[in-house]
Amino acid sequence: MEQALPVPPGRRTGVAGTSSSIQLALATVGFAMNFWAWALISPLGKAYGVEYGLSEIEQSVLVAVPVIVGSVGRIPVGALTDRLGARVMFPVVSALTIIPVLFVGLLADSYAALLVGGFLLGLGGTTFAVGVPFVNAWFAPERRGTALGIFGVGMGGTAVSSFTTVPLADALGRWAPFVLVAVLLAVFAISSWFLLRDAPGHTQGEAGGMWARTWSILTIPATLQLSWLYTVGFGGFVAFSVYLPTFLANAYDLAASDAAARTAGFVVLAVVMRPVGGVLSDRLGPVNVSLWCFAVVTLLAAVVAFQPGLVPVGTIAFLGLAAALGASSGATFALVAKVAPAEKVGAVTGVVGAAGGLGGFVPPLVMGAVYQFEGDYGIGFALLAATGLATLLFTLGPVRRGVQG
Repeated sequence: MEQALPVPPGRRTGVAGTSSSIQLALATVGFAMNFWAWALISPLGKAYGVEYGLSEIEQSVLVAVPVIVGSVGRIPVGALTDRLGARVMFPVVSALTIIPVLFVGLLADSYAALLVGGFLLGLGGTTFAVGVPFVNAWFAPERRGTALGIFGVGMGGTAVSSFTTVPLADALGRWAPFVLVAVLLAVFAISSWFLLRDAPGHTQGEAGGMWARTWSILTIPATLQLSWLYTVGFGGFVAFSVYLPTFLANAYDLAASDAAARTAGFVVLAVVMRPVGGVLSDRLGPVNVSLWCFAVVTLLAAVVAFQPGLVPVGTIAFLGLAAALGASSGATFALVAKVAPAEKVGAVTGVVGAAGGLGGFVPPLVMGAVYQFEGDYGIGFALLAATGLATLLFTLGPVRRGVQG
């Protein structure tokens, strides 16, 4: 594929002189807008719990359910992106996400309705599988780790949600953050239809049914290996971003606004560290970066399992977890750029991204159940520490051998 792109790396131009940097910026903004929509329910989880008399497990399901579509949906969306291109998929997915945003904000008036709306709200999370192959095609191999890390800054949409959702809802009404996001998504959908361009030399992925293409992706050993790394790295980030407000309220008796603000700080640091992970991967190798990240996750999760005070030990531990999880996510997709066939990057991204999203769905349920039955979260974080150690060893063994091979 690279031979079909004679323009110097980092300076590729498409229709009307469109540059790779402009396309990267557009994709990152769209990713952030859709992730903002994806994360709208989480900051209001405690408020919904009080309003509808929800148990801890029910509340955990509510804040985690958008992750399902945002995860599993990445598989067909990634495959469609290989076939149709991000030029089509980004505005279409963004426009469709407006529907559940308005449904949750204006119409949902029961726990069941919120579950349905949250399930569909996950559509916004599928844009990850649109953006990665799009960015990957615009940049040369030696710059893809950095470019994909910058694109990953779009995860900051969850931080924007944490910062703004509760204040807007308190000041103007529960509807306000949802209407704001719907308007912004509409603006992006229209703008991206006219401004986005697929990279020069973009070719469609192989023909055939979606499931046949997905199966062909699953037969690539690296797909399953990277899926596990992303399940722990990005899944951990998603889990904290959706459940940390509830955890902080329960474990440290923080007010909803305070818990949301601290969660936003966690998310911002993870977002900043994602491009750092990409840059370090270009220089040191993504396997080495992953090893260090999972070592930090193992150590700090073990610290949090003993439930230290929030200041200073707890805060330092959570910020360290944010940094390690964010950097590991950047490293994983630097690996995707290295090992995935160019014409299958979207499909590989869809499968790996789905695994990561599903990895974010399970921990909130586990944490909610542990807290409901044990009254604290120690066991949950001990499980995270054990998972981090297992992933460290897996990266040191099969993943390293697969990349070297």
